[in-house]
Amino acid sequence: MEHKNRFKGVFLAAAAAALFGMSTPLAKLLEQEIAPVMLASLFYLGTGIGFALLSALSGSRKKQSKTLFLSRADLPALTVVVTAGGIFAPVCLMIGLSYSSASSASLLLNLEAVLTALIAWVYFHENCDNKIILGMFAITAGGAVLSLDGALPSNILGPLLITLACLGWAIDNNFTRKIAAADAKQIAMIKGLVAGLINLAIALALGQKLPNSEAISAALLLGFVGYGLSLVFYVMALRDLGNARTSAYFATAPFLGAILSLLIFHEPITAQLALAAILMGVGVYLHISEQHEHIHNHEELEHEHEHVHDLHHRHEHASGDEPSQRKDGSEVPHTHKHQHESLKHSHTHYPDLHHRHRH
Repeated sequence: MEHKNRFKGVFLAAAAAALFGMSTPLAKLLEQEIAPVMLASLFYLGTGIGFALLSALSGSRKKQSKTLFLSRADLPALTVVVTAGGIFAPVCLMIGLSYSSASSASLLLNLEAVLTALIAWVYFHENCDNKIILGMFAITAGGAVLSLDGALPSNILGPLLITLACLGWAIDNNFTRKIAAADAKQIAMIKGLVAGLINLAIALALGQKLPNSEAISAALLLGFVGYGLSLVFYVMALRDLGNARTSAYFATAPFLGAILSLLIFHEPITAQLALAAILMGVGVYLHISEQHEHIHNHEELEHEHEHVHDLHHRHEHASGDEPSQRKDGSEVPHTHKHQHESLKHSHTHYPDLHHRHRH
């Protein structure tokens, strides 16, 4: 079951990466018709409106498991997530895109994985093995190669803004970890609506105009797919992999973005771009190939989240309240408050909901 959880987490992180990766060059394309901050607002409004509609279509909140929803205790983390990841980061990225080539901007987004892992390591005490650390250096070196194009101030502004966007999303990722057990679709809806409306107010205050209806529709759709669905998959992956590992798989997104950029804008493949891609590719490989196994303790714990009965979930259910079974005999994930007994064992693991111990 642990391997199944890891496979599911890897698949979700890769799906999140693919969806977000395509959004960067397409955003560059939309900037020909939409001002940067206005575009950021439409992306997040697309996320918020999309998931609000899905929520309405899926039935009332009363018909769903209330344990999956955010609580007041989640408000501080959610505020950081919306501010850093929904407002600061996308605005920096959209403005930075206007000063950068789409391919360079896509590859620079690899720095998000480095900063996410660094914050997770230093602030949240997630374990970072040698491969993770070496991978950080390789990706950072690739970012430096892309940024130092003659060291001219006009060339530095774009990479600097994109780096700040990566920092914003790195902070977002680490605080999303705190609320990852909640309903991912609700997180995306709230983040999208709040950040989208605030960014819209900022854009209008700056004198930026709403584009034509076709451009608005394209931006809303791209926002829902490239930001909204990507966020939902990322949050779900966090539950199984933790921040550093999820961000490592997510770091494949910039390569897809760079490839699309070369195809869409016919940008030249320079030696600088090739060297950066190689360095960042090595860094991502080191992150993905990392294995972590040791003897560790699980203390007694009571909490609630979506789960199936596995190595870490061995509790009993009252008669008549047993989890449902699929046709293949596997258990349907369910949510309720449950108790974990103390346990000491060794196996390959990642800093998921049950492996956030210190090293």
